This record gives sequence, C-alpha cells and structure tokens, in this order.
Amino acid sequence: MSRTLIRGGTVVSTTGAQLLDVLVDGERIAALLDPGALGADLAAGVGTVIDATGRYVVPGGVDGHTHMQMPFGGTEASDTFETGTRAAAWGGTTTIVDFAVQSAGERLQDTMAEWHRKADGRCAIDYGFHQIMGSVDAESLKGMSELVAEGVTSFKLFMAYPGVFYSTDGQILRAMQSAAELGALVMMHAENGIAIDVLVEQALARGDTAPYFHGVTRPWQLEEEATHRAIMLAEVTGAPLYVVHVSAAQALAQIAEARGRGRNVFGETCPQYLYLSLEEHLGAPGFDGAKWVCSTPLRARAEGHQDALWRYLRTGDVTAVSTDHCPFCMKDQKDRGRGDFSKIPNGIGGVEHRMDLMFQGVVNGLISPQRWVEVCCTAPARMFGLYPRKGVISPGADADIVIYDPKGHTSIGIGRTHHMNMDYSAYEGFEVDGHVDTVLARGRVIVDDGRYLGRAGDGRFLKRELSQNLL
Repeated sequence: MSRTLIRGGTVVSTTGAQLLDVLVDGERIAALLDPGALGADLAAGVGTVIDATGRYVVPGGVDGHTHMQMPFGGTEASDTFETGTRAAAWGGTTTIVDFAVQSAGERLQDTMAEWHRKADGRCAIDYGFHQIMGSVDAESLKGMSELVAEGVTSFKLFMAYPGVFYSTDGQILRAMQSAAELGALVMMHAENGIAIDVLVEQALARGDTAPYFHGVTRPWQLEEEATHRAIMLAEVTGAPLYVVHVSAAQALAQIAEARGRGRNVFGETCPQYLYLSLEEHLGAPGFDGAKWVCSTPLRARAEGHQDALWRYLRTGDVTAVSTDHCPFCMKDQKDRGRGDFSKIPNGIGGVEHRMDLMFQGVVNGLISPQRWVEVCCTAPARMFGLYPRKGVISPGADADIVIYDPKGHTSIGIGRTHHMNMDYSAYEGFEVDGHVDTVLARGRVIVDDGRYLGRAGDGRFLKRELSQNLL
C-alpha cells in the first residue's frame, strides 16, 4: 500500500487543535508534520493526497457498546455485523466492541466462538468483543481467564432482566472477585430488575400497556439504587467498574461521588439520553413510542436529566459516549409489544449517528471539540485496551482517520443518512451542523464524498489489552 498525505487540516486531539499534515504509510500513521514540511524524499513516495483544508482531522470513532445480531425477546437485532459495521463506517466510526451473549447453561468459550462465527469475514471495520455473563457459576468463572488470554478483557453483568440475564448480588460479587484477580473490567447494567418486574406487572394489571409505561415502570430511583449497589460491590472486591448506558442524573451523581473518592468507577452514556425524552418520544401518540423503547429508558426532560448528563460530560464524570446500538424494526419486531409494552424488544439503533450527534453538542457550546474527540474516540480506546493503536492520531497508530467538515450539514433519517438495517430512524428529522466527509480505516479510504468504498471482511478482530484508563 502506498503512502497517503492528508494535507491542510486541523488535527483535533484531547489536548488541543493544530494545523498539521498527516502522513500515512500503509496501515499506520507515519508522521505529523507542519503544513508543507514534507521533504522531497518522503513526497516522492506519496501516492495519494487528500486535501483537508478547512476541516477537522480526527481519530476514527470507537463505539464500545454495540449489539449486532443480538437475540432478544424471541427475535434478533436487525443489523448483521455486515450491515451494522458498514453503517458505522458511514458515520465515522472505525472500531466497535460488540457483546457475545452467554445464556444459562452455555459455556463462555462456546458463546464467544459463536460470535466469532457471526462476525468473521463480514465486518467493514475493526472489532472486538466483550462477554455477557448470563450464568455465573464455577465453570463460567474459570472461563473468564481463558477469554482474557484471548483478548476479551471485559465482562458484562445484569442487575435487570430476571430469568434472562439477571445475576444476584452474590453472583456479581464472585464475578467481580475473579475480574479483580485477572485485572479485567466489569461492565454493569444497573437497574433493580426485581423491583421493576413488580412495577411492570402492576402497570399491565391496571391496563397501562402503551410504550410510555416502559419508562414509568423503570424509574430513575431504581437506576440510582442499582448503581450505588454495584459501586459498593466493586469497592468490596477491588474490581474496576464501568456502568453502561447511564440515563439518570442521580445514577451519574453516584458515579461522580465514587470517582471523587478515587475509585475505579466509570460511566457511559448514549446520544439517546442526551437528546430524546420520556414525554416527547416514549409518549408519542399511539404505538409510535415503541421506536424509542430501550433500557435503561429515556428520562423525563422536565426532571433535568439531559442537562445533567451534558454537565457530567463536561466535568469528565462521563467517561465515554457509546450507542448501545441494538436495532429492531417496527414491522415484525417492535410491534410484538402492541397491547403489552413489556414484549417490545428493547433497543435503539444509532451506530451511524454518534459522531454527528455529539458534534452538535460542540456546535451548541455544550462540549469542546477536544472533549468530542475524547468521549467518542480516545477514552473508549483507553477504556477497552485499544490505545494507542486506536483512538488517537499519532505516529504508530492505526490510520483510522475521519475528515470532518464543521461547516457541513447532515440531515438524519431514512433516505438521507441512514444505512442501518431498520425501517425507521430514532433520530428522524434531526439536522446536524457538521458532516463526515472522508473515512480511512487502517489507511484505506472506505467512505469519501458520499460514496462507500469499503468491503465486508475489511475489518479485523482486535485482541484487547487490559483497560488503560484505570485511576
């Protein structure tokens, strides 16, 4: 592969922005150069020059939380690894970390082998795996060490979904003890699932069956309580804790307090919790609210959750922004829950839109360009053991690069920018002041000027190190 020069752009990192030329040699970044400083010897070997004048040059996005082809509620997430990673590339994300799912009675190693089978040869971008533990027993605890040796260094547990993924506090304690010994990261879905199931049963008995009541029966108090409990269990065991898809201001306050005490506790949020709401979206007329059923649920805007989440993003108490991309179509999937919100598959598709939606936060003055790069690229790479190979524009790093036009415009929705395998968009009609112009993945241009140039199988499996983000 020949050399590529990205010329005239502003390279944005977590620490600043600077006019620099970026020299790519094969799959790696070779050098950052003052504009026009490329020597004659180097220039002679440049095969492609990309003009980035007036645009930002940023690391490819790292989405640390996706669910391609995930089974849920008798169906399966509608994006395959092929369609989902292609959509991610369109939106400037060049790495995902997906979840292999263990159900009760299965071996961790067998479920991981199944997810490799689903993804191998189909991904447009590089990918890694977390492991969901749906059965915490002696066999699974033993299997954790084998997976860590294979580059799967994070394990997700659930305080929600009794009878499906739920783990008791005792099981969580044991898994955390094993993780602490291995240096692995524990990821937690923090909602009090036992209490939620009671509220759901009571709501349905009253005839409250509309999608709106999905949010009402998962109140913020049960997210805050579970988050606090997870933090306390992590303190007892010494395991690092990453709380996924935090939607409640009070849950983030628990995380911020623990971080203030120097604990290895980290919080993730998602664009849906920053932009969408219980009143406007879950409460949409008729059955339309099903489009936005996810867990944790969208929160009431009147309670101030969205404003608080943006504030925690600015203070650094939100470590990373991921999508929890778990798409389902309305037809034949979401509509399983007509007349009973508890049967609506939980999930929102958004892997294509994260970089754009978070850049709108820059335009609105809610975060800086540097923080945009940090939460979308650098911090998730560090959190999940991929740094400095991913998440940074630096010599030696993979040449995963996005040329982003801050003066461009993106209209989100089906028929405009929507390449996910869904029959609706959760962000239909959103207008974003910014645009992904060109995407390189390991030095190869895969998106350029409205054209997709990538291929299934371009992406490679990433063996991850232990988290590089511990305090």
